[in-house]
Amino acid sequence: MNLHEYQGKQILSSFGVRIQRGIVASTPAEAVAAAKKLTEDTGTGWHVIKAQIHAGGRGKGGGVKLAKNLGDVERISGEILGMMLITPQTSAEGKLVNQVLIAEDVYYPGDSKPEEFYISVLLNRATGKNMIMYSTEGGMDIETVAEQTPHLIFTEEIDPLLGLMPFQARKVAFNLGLSGNAFKEMTQFVTALYTAYIKSDAAMFEINPVLKTSDDKIMAVDAKVSLDENALYRHKEYEAMRDLREENPIEVEAKAAGLNYVKLDGNVGCMVNGAGLAMGTMDLIKESGGEPANFLDVGGTADAQRVETAFGIILKDPNVKAILVNIFGGIVRCDRVAQGVVDAYKNMGDKITVPIICRLQGTNAKEAKELIDNSGMKIISATEFQEAADKVQEVLSA
Repeated sequence: MNLHEYQGKQILSSFGVRIQRGIVASTPAEAVAAAKKLTEDTGTGWHVIKAQIHAGGRGKGGGVKLAKNLGDVERISGEILGMMLITPQTSAEGKLVNQVLIAEDVYYPGDSKPEEFYISVLLNRATGKNMIMYSTEGGMDIETVAEQTPHLIFTEEIDPLLGLMPFQARKVAFNLGLSGNAFKEMTQFVTALYTAYIKSDAAMFEINPVLKTSDDKIMAVDAKVSLDENALYRHKEYEAMRDLREENPIEVEAKAAGLNYVKLDGNVGCMVNGAGLAMGTMDLIKESGGEPANFLDVGGTADAQRVETAFGIILKDPNVKAILVNIFGGIVRCDRVAQGVVDAYKNMGDKITVPIICRLQGTNAKEAKELIDNSGMKIISATEFQEAADKVQEVLSA
């Protein structure tokens, strides 16, 4: 589950991570009130207006701007709120901005020059260990840094039995070229950041930039946070942070119906029971010359209502030119699934406008094929993987 910047900062602050303070606003009037409150609390005269969407690169799309007075705050927030913000991480249509974060200006003059760093915490799947990735090149896309100057990216792997050791936090500060109070602050920052990552059951914390201020304080100026959805039952307060407006509406509908659905960019919809079979089915679709339009695991029960709901969700994607139903009948009998497919087809009537290939294998597979073949519905039955692939190829080339 992805969070907005202001939500990620709330979590960081709760674990002792110093953050750039800010107040979220939904209207220009709220933005002005937030700016006044920040001035009272922090003494800041300038404010940063930041669009709150689930995507990086907001500044490049015009979603992060500096306001030098309250008039600027009102005008800029009014321009950003309601805009379709397009960044390198959004679709071509962009994302609607519903909220802005009014943040304090932390790039103030002082004894030393401010510096920006990149720090993230995530799982290294190759080793099964958590990893701190960091670089002196803060404020830049880490992919660009990796491509152009890979020697400026450092990693520190954490032993899961020992956790982050003090010498590792000091090593991060040393490799970032810090000394004095900034060195001490960075070791505390890294330690608190890793604690936040572990105790919030996060999948990733990405702070870009981490700022060394002109008076040698270390703070998170941005926060990109993704939480492990499987652990949300332990964090009801985090679950309440979910912003459904930022998620694919079809995926939201599928989740509410108890279906595991992920939209993809292809032309063949698939409805499968079991994640492993779903992955195999997507490979099957590609080998037949198509591209999977979705991942949809219908689960262990495939009655008419569930199948009808799944069909309806798949058909909301205008790119779908065919649907492949691939069910292995183990716990659930194939003839029951076949009846569910036939009943759903009858109920949906002319809503089904694309060919359906139905491959059922397992318990009562023969009966299931006969049921579909004798239904009078425009459903193409198959029993073998290759047969299903050939049928998909036929309907796509027709």
